Amino acid sequence: MLFSPSEPESQEPLTPEQERVLRKVRRFSSVSILVMVLGVMCVLGVIAYRMLTSKNPSPGEITATLPKDSRIVSTAVSDGLLVLTLDVGGLVEVRTYHLTTLAPAGRMRFAAEP
Repeated sequence: MLFSPSEPESQEPLTPEQERVLRKVRRFSSVSILVMVLGVMCVLGVIAYRMLTSKNPSPGEITATLPKDSRIVSTAVSDGLLVLTLDVGGLVEVRTYHLTTLAPAGRMRFAAEP
């Protein structure tokens, strides 16, 4: 006899033990799907939070203040940093800034020993 999709196959009723196992499998699947959906929502939430809170100012919006009576001796760009060498009242000072944000990364002063 050939099986036709339009004719439902006769099924015998499940035993109580089979019904119990089927309920357990359905419950496990439901919990698994719920955990997966929560995980995906958390990942997407973190991505959205990072995109909304990261503010990278464009270089045209930043004004770096230098000490009074100082002059820039040299500049260099290296490894994601902008390096300025300043002459501040006869003393040499090196300042570094991050290239992407132009936020200060460090400062080093040089002085002669007495």
